[in-house]
Amino acid sequence: MPTDPRAILRAGLPDRYLTPEDLAAMLAVPIETVYHWRKQRIGPPGFRVGRHVRYDPAAVRAWVDQQTARDTA
Repeated sequence: MPTDPRAILRAGLPDRYLTPEDLAAMLAVPIETVYHWRKQRIGPPGFRVGRHVRYDPAAVRAWVDQQTARDTA
C-alpha cells in the first residue's frame, strides 16, 4: 500500500482524513500556503479535531474540481 498521499488520492479516496501536510504534499504547495488558505477561507474546507486540523478527502476532491471548473470557464 503506498504511503504517499498523492498516490493514495489518485488510486481513490483515502480511508482517513488528511492532515495539512498531506494536503500540501498532494497539491505540491508549501505548508504555509495551506495555512494561508485556511485563514483566508479560500482553500478546501477543513475541520478541527481537538487542536488538529483535518480535511475530508471527498471535500478536497470537490474543491479541486471546483477550482478546475472555474479556471477552465
